[in-house]
Amino acid sequence: MGSCIGEKTTREDHKSVSDQMYAAYAQGRELRGLVAIVGEDALNERDKQLLDFSGVFEDKFLRQTRDEDRSIEETLDLCWSLMSSIDTKYLVRLDQKWIEKYHPENKE
Repeated sequence: MGSCIGEKTTREDHKSVSDQMYAAYAQGRELRGLVAIVGEDALNERDKQLLDFSGVFEDKFLRQTRDEDRSIEETLDLCWSLMSSIDTKYLVRLDQKWIEKYHPENKE
């Protein structure tokens, strides 16, 4: 997939966004198991954000309806919108230049 995404084929932030979304979702899913044992109150702020993200990711991204035809631009913008629920200091797979350019807090 790496050679099929990026500035010349999709958008410059595509690979980084994909990597960050996958990592955040995987971490959030792992945390569900922990919450079942120790409860959500035992989580730190980062973990709570990732746990919440995993649910929203499933609801708004993975459960795309058949008649919902999102372009790659719309999909990446949706990803940024979903990731905006995570403090930027935890978005470690994203280059700062992409955060400055695409994060909803920085868009006018």
